Amino acid sequence: MGYVLMTDLFAHLRMRVLDALHRILPDLPDDIAARVEVSPARDPAHGDMATNAAMVAAKAARRKPADLAAALAEALRDGPEIAEAAAAGPGFVNLRLRAHALHAVLPAILQAGTAYGDGTRGGNLAVNVEYVSANPTGPLHIGHCRGAVVGDALANLLAKTGYAVTKEYYINDAGAQVTALAWAAYWRYLQAIGTALSEEEFAAEVPGGLQYRGEYLIPVGAELAAAHGPALATAGGGIAAPERWIDIVRDHTIAAMMRAVREDLAALGVAQDVFTSERALVETGAADALIERLRGDGLIYEGVLEPPKGKTPDDWEPRPQTLFRATQFGDDVDRPLRKSDGSNTYFTNDIAYHADKIDRGFALLIDVLGADHGGYVSRLKAAVAAVSHGGAALEAVLCQIVHVMRAGQPVRMSKRAGSYVTLRDLIDEVGRDAVRFTMLTRKADAQMEFDLDAVVAQTRDNPVFYVQYAHARCRSVLRAGAEMFSPAATADAALAEVPLDSLTAEPELAVIRRLASWPRTVEAAALAREPHRIAFFLYDLAADFHMLWNRGKDDAALRFLQAGRSGETLARLALVAATAVVIRSGLAVMGVAPVEEMR
Repeated sequence: MGYVLMTDLFAHLRMRVLDALHRILPDLPDDIAARVEVSPARDPAHGDMATNAAMVAAKAARRKPADLAAALAEALRDGPEIAEAAAAGPGFVNLRLRAHALHAVLPAILQAGTAYGDGTRGGNLAVNVEYVSANPTGPLHIGHCRGAVVGDALANLLAKTGYAVTKEYYINDAGAQVTALAWAAYWRYLQAIGTALSEEEFAAEVPGGLQYRGEYLIPVGAELAAAHGPALATAGGGIAAPERWIDIVRDHTIAAMMRAVREDLAALGVAQDVFTSERALVETGAADALIERLRGDGLIYEGVLEPPKGKTPDDWEPRPQTLFRATQFGDDVDRPLRKSDGSNTYFTNDIAYHADKIDRGFALLIDVLGADHGGYVSRLKAAVAAVSHGGAALEAVLCQIVHVMRAGQPVRMSKRAGSYVTLRDLIDEVGRDAVRFTMLTRKADAQMEFDLDAVVAQTRDNPVFYVQYAHARCRSVLRAGAEMFSPAATADAALAEVPLDSLTAEPELAVIRRLASWPRTVEAAALAREPHRIAFFLYDLAADFHMLWNRGKDDAALRFLQAGRSGETLARLALVAATAVVIRSGLAVMGVAPVEEMR
């Protein structure tokens, strides 16, 4: 066959461009070379690829971009992969590749399998991706679902590009919310033993009222009744003496809620490596130790903050507090770590948690957060910079809210009332793969509508169906090919060896060009922390493949299986098999299973 395997055709051509540019400009600065890109041509009529090399190097070379582009095009024409090189526009160089350069992509894909597109950009850097981290006060809902899918896909994407990734969940099991949860579970316990007050009567006895009224706590109450009988209601005064039972009820309820969370995440295909308890960190003294750590670095002082900007709250008054010098690290104000009453703030616990991640050896921390936490990011970044002495970095990926729609109408959610759409409801209705894929069809920081009707529609407008259908069509063709030849002759390893010279039609080359851009897409998506780019790529690849399929209906020469023409058929089977491999590679990043056939 004689192909030079193109595991990353764009990276290969970029090296060709840099070699040619260095021949023209031997003293080209490294920072200029780093800005050189080779990307798909905007218009296929102009070529297969284009480079910005002349434009980024022109100033350093003291030459006009158009003149440098002409010289670069001339230097590139000798490349064995390049059929044409032409200067265009303000300084671009368009490249048209020889057929064998495109053909060489297919055996590279078939030999690498779903590892095609794997990269080394991450350099095995230890990265912690924290996502979901919902308070254990109820079942996961669709808002948590988006963060779970985005976080999981991002972690997969980073792993594919060479990072050493740990997936983490932070259990917010300290503070007033879990105390309120314990009271709600106690009410369900009293119901289970048959001694409950009415909801209104019980709520009147609870500090802050009865906050969590969802039916999901009924089984927890039954478990407590089975384990303790009436003892929690009778020993020491019941409601009047919560100190006698609240720790027991809280611990049992948090454990039950976290079991449900893990089950919901498993149903979504999410399996985090580490679950870290906020309460455990607090009880080990990590938060207090963190304050002393910062004090030792001269980053703590006693002071009084200015009143909040805008309308000052009625209950605000200047009080001395223990403050962190966050402004030294880019934050807009210094932040309180300890209140005037001596108790620590929530922010203190959060810094202690991130310090714990750093102490575990992570150089990059990525938090996937709800958009309502956007104002919290600057202080966390300041804290990470301070605690790590600049040795670690924090990034935040913000996820906007999701509006659930059915029959054109919004489906309402209310966590405390327990009448919201749960993650499990969503999975049961449309399936895990449809949930995961759909959540990645928008950029994370853009609001989205999750249309329950559209997600199950079998149309091109439904990207889940459209991509899965492309893979199913690939598999159907390959099964037919195995019957025409043999399973051994149509295995990926065998198809990687067949001649591909007969693949010359533009729709065929369009599919190969798309496949060639997969490694570039993976790296770009990872660098931008944007896993939705994978869904976009798969949709475009599916569109290219479906177009080729449909063209074959009208043009017999483009059909995948051609009687009496074994060479042409095997070449096309290689193209189909490579397409299926890349679709599977992309779906693996998204955590979506490929289908063998559509029902």
